Amino acid sequence: MQPTAITENLQIDGMNCKDCATLIQDTVCRIDGVQSSLVNFGSGSLKVTYHPQTVSREQLTGSVEKLGYRVNGPRQTGNTDKRLWQDRVFVTTTIAGMFLLAGLLFEFILSNTLILNLPMSVVCFLIATGLAGYNFSRESWLALLRFRFNMDLLISLAAIGAIIIGEYMEAASLAFLFALAEFLEGRSVARARRSLRELMTLAPDDAVVIKESGEVIVPSEEVAVGDFLAIRPGSRIPLDGLVVRGTSSVDQSAITGESVPLHKSTGDKVFAGSINQEGYLEVKVEHCSTDSTLARIVQLIEDAESQKSNSERFVERFARIYTPAIIILACGLAVIPPFLFGLSFHDWFLKALTLLVIACPCALVISTPVSVVSALTHASRKGVLIKAGIHLEQMSKVDLIAFDKTGTLTSGRLAVTEVLCLNGYSEQDVLHIAAALERTSEHPIAQALSKKAGNSEMPAVEDFRNYPGRGVMGRVGDQVFSVGVPEMFPDLMGPHNATLKSLQEKGQTAIAVGSESEIVGLIALADSMRSHAAVTIARLKKLGKKVAVLTGDNEHVAGAVARELGIDLVYSNLLPDAKVRAVHELSRKYGRVAVVGDGINDGPALAAADIGIAMGAAGTDTAIETADIALMSDNLQNIPFLINLSQRANRVIRQNTVAAIVIKFTLAFGVIPGYVSLVFAVLVGDMGTSLAVIANALRLAKLKTEKQ
Repeated sequence: MQPTAITENLQIDGMNCKDCATLIQDTVCRIDGVQSSLVNFGSGSLKVTYHPQTVSREQLTGSVEKLGYRVNGPRQTGNTDKRLWQDRVFVTTTIAGMFLLAGLLFEFILSNTLILNLPMSVVCFLIATGLAGYNFSRESWLALLRFRFNMDLLISLAAIGAIIIGEYMEAASLAFLFALAEFLEGRSVARARRSLRELMTLAPDDAVVIKESGEVIVPSEEVAVGDFLAIRPGSRIPLDGLVVRGTSSVDQSAITGESVPLHKSTGDKVFAGSINQEGYLEVKVEHCSTDSTLARIVQLIEDAESQKSNSERFVERFARIYTPAIIILACGLAVIPPFLFGLSFHDWFLKALTLLVIACPCALVISTPVSVVSALTHASRKGVLIKAGIHLEQMSKVDLIAFDKTGTLTSGRLAVTEVLCLNGYSEQDVLHIAAALERTSEHPIAQALSKKAGNSEMPAVEDFRNYPGRGVMGRVGDQVFSVGVPEMFPDLMGPHNATLKSLQEKGQTAIAVGSESEIVGLIALADSMRSHAAVTIARLKKLGKKVAVLTGDNEHVAGAVARELGIDLVYSNLLPDAKVRAVHELSRKYGRVAVVGDGINDGPALAAADIGIAMGAAGTDTAIETADIALMSDNLQNIPFLINLSQRANRVIRQNTVAAIVIKFTLAFGVIPGYVSLVFAVLVGDMGTSLAVIANALRLAKLKTEKQ
């Protein structure tokens, strides 16, 4: 029998580059008993599946720590940022900087006395090189054993080469600046990851569970589905659940992006990480801590960060060609001019070392993933879940956005808009008859009639009959009345057909109320438009996107909604399979198509589109799983925000990629004539460029939703 494998998510501290991630992943994967390992650079975590009978967790963490990284344990939810004086890289780099400064003082200002037959400045430079090089020498040695030319190996070779030819100051400066660059990059990457870590900490560690003996505080992960929680004012809700008692306003902006707290009462859903504002609530738990909406959001973001976008694939392919090409060129510089042309070995070997430094692909490789991490975590704070970097990249390239009507452009809740009274009956008479007959129905029309009639006393109904799909009939007082579709009254509707047609052309649904001998009234109902629907459509058009509406409603209702919102392309009377055919037709005519729907009955259309976007996905498993992008709230303004974010992210990725390539090549061409020194190469080509692309990527977290 095959032993059972278990999967753990471990947080890795000190993983600041893609090379680090690859090294950890390859090392863990080679351990006997490990089934698979996947390092997520974006979140700084290692997902490993292993057989505990063969390899222990301590062995796994030990193998990672031998590489020079620290394992913080399964998915850290606390603040793992260390104080500066607790950071080994910072301490050793700082001391190395002090020795470098002392070496410069002895070299140029103070008396350069001898120690062990070496000038004091050289001693200081060597100590500085050793201390700073300690931070990356282990990774370079492991890379060499695996025949991998990562940036740690290239810098180590450059530093050793500088010492061999007697350029001690260059070696110390190179090692110090590179160690400083790695430290600053680590801090910057940690800032990009912090948004996700903060999202993970939203749900409290403990929950107040209501037992028969009283209230008990227990860890959230030990709370079972079906338990009852006490949620007091000002506290965070620890788990997803259903309100069974109490009323309050709940701030769920962390989940849905909605800035205004929502009123919650019995029967309403609440989400882990939300904040209870002023009232007391009792909540029945519906999902355990690992299956809450918040947990699924975190998992989706991590999964999205681990999936490479087209830009990232291109950059990595380019780096695989660029890095070895520069290394070969550097070897040629070190050998050909001195041995074939009799030029200075010292000078050309130094130029070769400089070219090795420029060959470091760090800034190039890190430019895209940091941008994607920043954009994805920022989008999640706005209530927009993007399930892969490629969807973020493609969203700005969409040519047409097709909206489902009911529940997407409209609220999905019918309301009475007009009551036409006929043959001497008053509005109250017509509404009371209709509401009384529909009293026991759960149909949306019945609920709209009941709401319009209010709390006034309804007349009694006898001999009630239901005609599914048509209407209802019953005796009210001494007369038999019917409420239903106009086709239910084939002999009585003739004089009222013109009125009926007028209502339908305005996009309203009309029902008739009649006795056995006459029509006593017509009631018009309509689905209310979502707030910001019109302004969202206008913004999409301003962004150059075509817009269509796909609906199962008739052409009159669909046309009325389209006219009100300014939509030109209308597809009506569509069943789910017909929606799929409509998506394919739109794709052939206009190009890339995104479909926005509720993620459940629009599932086939969402899957058929280039990008499927689920509306109001909070708490809906199917919606989150079906779509490529999930809008946790019903805020339509997140659609143009999403396109703006995609456009901005693509611009930043292009800027970072082009800047990194141009700077690298410019410096490389400046090496041969002697314009670029070893120190300048690491200062600008490595540290400066890496920090610049990271800072540029972090600007994506500043993008705001356009205000109404």
